[in-house]
Amino acid sequence: MGGSRTASPLVVLFLIACLALHIEAFDPLFYEPFDESFEGRWIVSEKSDYNGVWKHLTSEGHEDYGLLVSEKARKYAIVKELDEPIKLKDETIVLQFETRFQNGLECGGAYLKYLRPQEPGWTPKEFNNESPYSIMFGPDKCGSTNKVHFILKHKNPKTGEFVEHHLKYPPSVPSDKLSHVYTAILKPDNKLQILIDGEEKKKSNFFSADDFEPALIPPETIPDPDDKKPEDWDERAKIPDPDAVKPDDWDEDASKEIEDEDAVKPEGWLDDEPEEIDHPEATKPEDWDDEEDGEWEAPKISNPKCDAAPGCGEWKRPTKRNPAYKGKWYAPMIDNPNYKGIWKPQQIPNPDYFELDKPDFEPIAAIGIEIWTMQDGILFDNILVASDEKVAGSYRDKTWKPKYNVEKEKQKAEDAAADLSGGISSFQKKVFDILYKVADIPFLEAYKIQIIDVIQKGEKQPNLTIGVLVSIVVVISTIIIKILFGGKKHVVPANSATESKTSEEAETDLPESSSALEENEKEDAPAARPRRSRRET
Repeated sequence: MGGSRTASPLVVLFLIACLALHIEAFDPLFYEPFDESFEGRWIVSEKSDYNGVWKHLTSEGHEDYGLLVSEKARKYAIVKELDEPIKLKDETIVLQFETRFQNGLECGGAYLKYLRPQEPGWTPKEFNNESPYSIMFGPDKCGSTNKVHFILKHKNPKTGEFVEHHLKYPPSVPSDKLSHVYTAILKPDNKLQILIDGEEKKKSNFFSADDFEPALIPPETIPDPDDKKPEDWDERAKIPDPDAVKPDDWDEDASKEIEDEDAVKPEGWLDDEPEEIDHPEATKPEDWDDEEDGEWEAPKISNPKCDAAPGCGEWKRPTKRNPAYKGKWYAPMIDNPNYKGIWKPQQIPNPDYFELDKPDFEPIAAIGIEIWTMQDGILFDNILVASDEKVAGSYRDKTWKPKYNVEKEKQKAEDAAADLSGGISSFQKKVFDILYKVADIPFLEAYKIQIIDVIQKGEKQPNLTIGVLVSIVVVISTIIIKILFGGKKHVVPANSATESKTSEEAETDLPESSSALEENEKEDAPAARPRRSRRET
């Protein structure tokens, strides 16, 4: 039969229900835009330590509201209990929020704590740093600390204890006053991604010992704590040759330097002129008391006659290296016939070892901010928990991106004005941004603190930009050399005619600090003798 066939009402209802379920599946699991006051919805801790005042204010230059840290040098704590705990197992979970350091950040945290279900009887007013959490995530910067934390508290199925597992080599905190959005993506394949402003900064695996410290899964074996090194165990790979004899002509007492007999006093040398003379214009201060202050002496200056001559005073022959100098004699090193290698205790099965296919994430029952900061003006906004990356991306585009673009344009204008007034230029800022990324390179982790310290000094003193670059290049070059050569000692042949050194003297180490800058340059000029200080009475 011809004609169109209309859909059954049941089919229509089924399609509508499916569509509704699909929309609901990708809705945020939790979202807090702070469009309305937090009072009554978020609970401020009543613990005595947390006296910082939270405020509901707009972000500077915008009409968008957020949760503001309003006072310096305070502890802050506030928490929001969820209607239903959010499970973190078996699906993708995205944790995301915005923060802005409107007054910059020298020392303070701006991270969130995702709390697991608390003990019976716990109330939000009791929220503090002891309240158990599942995940801690967000920026923190103070002193040597400069990182975006990701800490997982994971329950050991053997012991029942919760252990903090810290992400290794976390990214650095952006060093500006702009709004930034931080995203952590937990995936069902045990992968973790950290994004800043939608750009991936860190990718890791929850079960990798290279990514988390300590590792979530303990090692299968551990060193036997009861195993002891035998007394006759010889770990010396090389030993002095016991048959070696010091040569008869080896003089250990020969001087390293001797007088140069061929040297001749330069013509025009002023034997009778002192190198320094009293300042001709100096006069004794009127308040100088010889009994209290001692005999007054005029400050000294360089003798101008000496400046025009080869030298002044008693002439002495210079010294030169003694060709007979050999230094202390050491027997040459030979292979140790009794060498057994570096002793290590035997491995035994780890009683705390366990296996897991997936991390045993605790559900999120509440979201809290518990920080200590020396800064004010820290603004939190658009806290989101979602089960889909695209949802988080759409919120970034809708809530963060427009604000960031406005702030960025304003920053460009301020940079241009700073260029004219001699402040840090936009080019220099780009250089420093790149250097912060260099500091995040994993193999530089041991020197990250020193590198960031150098960068921050350069930001405060724009004229040191080139010095900062040179310093960091020197540090990286030194590290590469140490990696290539393994930090080995430079060995000098024991009986060479050149100066011998002990192994301690020959060892080459990296400097403790990578900073090659000096904040204040000293003038290279002779200093006048200071006036004598008064004696203590």
